Amino acid sequence: MITDQISSAGTSIWLDDLSRSKITGEDEHSLPHRIAHNRVVGVTTNPSIFNSAISKGAEYASSIASLSGKSTEEVVQILTTDDVRNACDLFLPVFESSMHVDGRVSIEVDPRLARDTQGSIKQGRELWNIVDRPNVMIKIPATIEGLAAITTLISEGISVNVTLIFSIARYRQVFDAFAKGLELRHAAGHSVSEVTSVASVFVSRIDTAVDALLKAQNSPDSTALLGKAALANAVLTYDAFERLCESPRWKALAEQGARVQRPLWASTGVKDPAYDDTRYVVGLVAPNTVNTMPQATLDAVIDHGVIQEAAISSHYAGAQNDLVALQEVGISLETVTDELEIDGVKKFADAWNELLANVEKVRTA
Repeated sequence: MITDQISSAGTSIWLDDLSRSKITGEDEHSLPHRIAHNRVVGVTTNPSIFNSAISKGAEYASSIASLSGKSTEEVVQILTTDDVRNACDLFLPVFESSMHVDGRVSIEVDPRLARDTQGSIKQGRELWNIVDRPNVMIKIPATIEGLAAITTLISEGISVNVTLIFSIARYRQVFDAFAKGLELRHAAGHSVSEVTSVASVFVSRIDTAVDALLKAQNSPDSTALLGKAALANAVLTYDAFERLCESPRWKALAEQGARVQRPLWASTGVKDPAYDDTRYVVGLVAPNTVNTMPQATLDAVIDHGVIQEAAISSHYAGAQNDLVALQEVGISLETVTDELEIDGVKKFADAWNELLANVEKVRTA
């Protein structure tokens, strides 16, 4: 099965979805089935996922009613952390059998804290303690303000999923923030071997943004570059990852037992129906990576995905040529990724506000 091939090649399959029905269900879309049959070894969540699950899931209504003495924000925190804790328990055997590499479940700090370093640190600690499971990961956005929060949380032994990474330059800063946290932890006399992190690099949104600019130009040179930006950016991010892993700085940390911060390919659902719906999975299979897939993308991969035989490193030169070609037609990928970060923060904050509003409606009905 292709999921076996992906896993054997070094890419861990995580599901970008969570709800009570997925945790407790028994059908082919449930997490127990995915773990047993589809090599799913982790779960990521975000405000949009929680909004969809809680606002549309009838199974939450009784829980919301039972929490009538709580504020809306307290209700949302209880519902989300309960789901994540239960998912952590479900994935605990995977966590143990993988030597604590996989079996991870991520929960994000309030996205409205994306520009608030101290607020992110405070809530990161709070979520870590509330969930109280060794395989939980706290998601922190890779904003400039988030970098310092990542360093602090890692130094305190809190595992972090760094989210909303769009550019290679920001990815390098994220790796630096992670390494700095480990260095501080080691200097304080604490073990670094159990602190883990993933760097969530968003993929499909880059093609969506760049393709719109290319189509507006409507020239042969621009048309030839459609659908190339996202994979090129991700491939060269992996190149940066490999180079950082060979650095003296990382080797010194590895000698102390530090675990590498794996690149995680996020936003891997294909938005443009003209493209193959497995492209952001099969094109990014590589050692020491994670791919977190929406349910539909995972099903597409299982149904008709075909892994590329060539190693990802064989695409480095082509990816670099694609990014140069984008510059030559006047596309600034730096500008695009800066705008995508701003938009990503806003979208998650909007989804969180919508979730709060929807839970409030149920509470007051």
